[in-house]
Amino acid sequence: MIVRRLSDLVGTENDVEGNDRDRAKGTWRSRRLLLARDRVGFSMHDTVLFAGTSTTMQYANHTEAVYVIEGSGKLHDRETGDVHELSPGTMYLLNGGEKHTLVAETDVRCVCVFNPPVTGREVHDENGVYPLLTEDD
Repeated sequence: MIVRRLSDLVGTENDVEGNDRDRAKGTWRSRRLLLARDRVGFSMHDTVLFAGTSTTMQYANHTEAVYVIEGSGKLHDRETGDVHELSPGTMYLLNGGEKHTLVAETDVRCVCVFNPPVTGREVHDENGVYPLLTEDD
């Protein structure tokens, strides 16, 4: 059994803020509740995308499910041009390597689940992609 509290992650290596390529911009903060080292087959993050920011990402090596629990924003599918409203109770699944941009109108807090699990050492590349790392890397 694993029991963790969000408050216990603050200020640890599992509390990551920035946008990886340029941390000074600070578009998001992710508290990693579960990572690959937990060996449960997925990772789970409590993430906040900051109000007034825009973050473009693409998960070519992972499937990500996102469940919005606070805030409002828009999800732009960069491949189709579709725009989806985000509000509490909205879930979206990135299961095809979709390039997307999340525009946070207010702070958007969400629970994110990645498969395969991330290690916590990943950094978004110039396309917003996380490399596929394992605990053995």
